[in-house]
Amino acid sequence: MPALRYGMVGGGPGAFIGDVHRMAAELDGGAALVAGAFSSDPSASRDKGAALGLAPDRVYGDYRAMAEAEVARSDPIDFVVVVTPNHLHFPVARTFLEAGVPVVCDKPMTTTVEDAETLCRLVAEGGPLFALTYNYTGYPMVDEARAIVRSGRLGRIRRIQLDYFQGWLATSLESTGHRQAGWRTDPERAGVAGALGDIGTHAHDLARYVTGLEVEEVAADLTTFVDGRRLEDDACVLVRWTGGARGTLTASQIAVGEENELVLRVYGTHGSIVWRHADAESLRVSTADGPAEILRRGAPYLDVETQGGSRLPPGHPEGFIEGFANVYRAVIEAIRGPDADGGETTRRFPTVWDGARGVHFLEKAVESARVGGWVDARYDPPGDPGA
Repeated sequence: MPALRYGMVGGGPGAFIGDVHRMAAELDGGAALVAGAFSSDPSASRDKGAALGLAPDRVYGDYRAMAEAEVARSDPIDFVVVVTPNHLHFPVARTFLEAGVPVVCDKPMTTTVEDAETLCRLVAEGGPLFALTYNYTGYPMVDEARAIVRSGRLGRIRRIQLDYFQGWLATSLESTGHRQAGWRTDPERAGVAGALGDIGTHAHDLARYVTGLEVEEVAADLTTFVDGRRLEDDACVLVRWTGGARGTLTASQIAVGEENELVLRVYGTHGSIVWRHADAESLRVSTADGPAEILRRGAPYLDVETQGGSRLPPGHPEGFIEGFANVYRAVIEAIRGPDADGGETTRRFPTVWDGARGVHFLEKAVESARVGGWVDARYDPPGDPGA
């Protein structure tokens, strides 16, 4: 089956996540990059396109021109990937959705709930597919955690503990001209939240994905430790979940010595699971009346869907790119539609409604920090088929 053609907006020279998306989208041979508006600087966009070997007439200096030109071609792109700074996610995604092009967008989906709901309505009212790259949901052992929790093996969920620690913003890196630090600490480009928006939103979605629970109330303490920084670089959020579960979500980018320490813990009446990004191929499962088990990626005893997320045998580590690639594989299957046997794909990917819930969570956490107490965070995005 021929590879789907895709385009990319953002991911120009010096960008990090654009190249990650490109490698992930193409890992299984299901997609090929053919077009892009890689930078708002036309010269930089041309340079990136040339470096990637794209035809010059499919490298654009503006995403609007790209959308108009691509849909008019006899060989248009089958989907677009949006990897710009946060403030451009909404206008770029809306432009391509309105042009009838499926969208894969980096997180957080938008910088406001109002914009997120606009995208929800576009999709709900017959628009094309929209996927969000909460890539940690693509890890096989996260799928195994989901299967265990959803099976009821842990009993009723009592506590969800989420920690995501990085140390790269422990100093004023943005003041040195560092591009990634610059936009992530700028409220005009990043949105209402700093560390919480950049990494905390991943933790929030990870808990929802594994447990199926939703946030009911939050009480947040947001702190900016680095002098002159305009967004928080450390966050601690108390969370009350549906079903009576309690927990905390901590996200910090000033934790000196930490690289990318994401940890999910779920505690139920009969057992618990622990997943660490630093040891992403393992999942610890404990019960109240037996020894702890360490489950490993690629093993034949795992859930069928978990096994479907692996590409290599056990002992050959998989990780970050493959997690992204599993999201892309699901998107590609969904765009192609029913498989050769006439069956529908069952592979999951984060949707526009997951994205809206993430943006709503950020706004409520910021509101809570401002008022200094608990706020109601219950939310059903417009058109959500699962609400």
